[in-house]
Amino acid sequence: MQAGARTKREHHAYSELVARHGEPVRAYARRLTGNRSTADDVVQETLLRAWRHLHSLTDRDGSVRSWLLTVAHNVAVDQMRARRAHPVADEMWDSLQRPVPDHAETLATSAMLLPALRRLTAEHRHVLFELYYRGSTVTEAAKSIGIPPGTVKSRAHYAVRKLRAEFAAAA
Repeated sequence: MQAGARTKREHHAYSELVARHGEPVRAYARRLTGNRSTADDVVQETLLRAWRHLHSLTDRDGSVRSWLLTVAHNVAVDQMRARRAHPVADEMWDSLQRPVPDHAETLATSAMLLPALRRLTAEHRHVLFELYYRGSTVTEAAKSIGIPPGTVKSRAHYAVRKLRAEFAAAA
């Protein structure tokens, strides 16, 4: 079943599964791997497999947690075997373990921002484009658009205010 075809009930069941079993699986993965980053990878892969097999998990007579812990164990073993098969120099491994910026929140914000921007007036969008996308000063934006600097400030103020209100309503 494709992710887009999931029902609200299935999304809710998955959310409950993660809420109920996520932390115990994470603790188990940390004990297995001894590394927080690697444990997070194990948990992510385990929960991805749970998402893919959600139907069989929700109809399951046995323990969901035991299934998740078994999957986490197998994922951790697979990762350790892969490291042994392709050893990496300590310096290289250290550089690979540095945190990587998480772009998920930026992506989610963009998904909300684009429709909200479309609901603004063309004048407000134009001012925001000049100020925030092009990085123009108020004076530069005013010259580019052909309006007084005070109008640029006013339109920017009301446009940002409307966007904040939409984001607050969505939260």
